[in-house]
Amino acid sequence: MALKESTMLALGTPMPSFALPDVCTQKMISPEVFEGKIGALVMFICRHCPYVVHVQDELTRLGREFYEGKNLGILAISSNDAHRYPADSSLRLKEMSEQLGWTFPFCYDETQSVAKDFTAACTPDFFVFDSQRHLVYRGQLDASRPGNKTPVTGEDIRLALDAVLAGHSVPGKQRPSAGCNIKWKSGNEPVYA
Repeated sequence: MALKESTMLALGTPMPSFALPDVCTQKMISPEVFEGKIGALVMFICRHCPYVVHVQDELTRLGREFYEGKNLGILAISSNDAHRYPADSSLRLKEMSEQLGWTFPFCYDETQSVAKDFTAACTPDFFVFDSQRHLVYRGQLDASRPGNKTPVTGEDIRLALDAVLAGHSVPGKQRPSAGCNIKWKSGNEPVYA
């Protein structure tokens, strides 16, 4: 497991435009799904990464606590090369979503262009946007990593989401997420500044 950290995209950056199919419904998902929402959480994840597997139950809890019944949008995106990593194919992502009981959209970024537009670098990688769709948080879910014996709590994301829902600034230092690098298609690897 080679550890890769997130790029820490500049705060205030507008949410990139995209149109991706939801692996469960095949409905096209775009930033317009967040219209009228107080905030949005966009997560770059995949099925096979041990860092994602380590936190996937917390992602389910976040979906239940923040997506259902609250004015917050949540979207999961996988951008891994499914040809080299079949566990991350649309069909397998759909199975993952159904097994975990996710009710938020889970999209597949086949061209990997959306990951590049967000400067996503690892799985998991988290981005929180306010009601104007400007970036207010990017970084880790919490301090837990496979094997470090720190419990998975979602503390950092929860603080950011609570602040957005309350109309406040996100408090505290934002620390990079860490996980497996996105599995780029050969020749498609981005160079982030």
